[in-house]
Amino acid sequence: MEILLDAIDRNGWAVMPGFLKIDASRRLRDECREACENGEFRPAGVGRGKDLKVREDIRRDQVLWLKPGEFSKEQEAYLAKLELLRLALNQRFFLGLFEFEGHFAIYPDGAFYKAHLDRHAGTNDRIVTAILYLNEDWQPGDGGELKLWTIPGEKDGPFELIEPRMGTLVCFLAGDFWHEVMPARKTRMSVTGWFRRV
Repeated sequence: MEILLDAIDRNGWAVMPGFLKIDASRRLRDECREACENGEFRPAGVGRGKDLKVREDIRRDQVLWLKPGEFSKEQEAYLAKLELLRLALNQRFFLGLFEFEGHFAIYPDGAFYKAHLDRHAGTNDRIVTAILYLNEDWQPGDGGELKLWTIPGEKDGPFELIEPRMGTLVCFLAGDFWHEVMPARKTRMSVTGWFRRV
């Protein structure tokens, strides 16, 4: 945890392989896959509230929101780890993070999400993005990398390409770092969400 916090302190973003053990990651992956096979996912939208629209020119992923009161055993175990991270972020950075909201995300073959920030215009509630990858045996050429520009507020210049490997957690300041999901060449799964301030 300290390595992750130090990286956020230094860079505003961090990558932590092995944040969730492989067995626990596999169970979340299986749950994600089963829900998709059961038709529980919906096309992801752009915007919020009445302005929410499906824009396949911008993003082509599908999502299933995690619903309080309906968490599975596997979701609860992962959320318990995120709760420890929330407390650590608050203690270290005084962020006032209050809760986590998130969803399973699936990128079918060919799906992408163009460059964007994770904080909606005119809002200040999403503070830290947290993405857990659920892709076992990911190989170069499978696509779906996270392209994260490393200078706050800029989407030109230096960037990192982060491989979506199972159990890896990526965190960054939601309103500061432009990022995109490169086109997937096979199904790509994650739990994506945000630590929020009320």
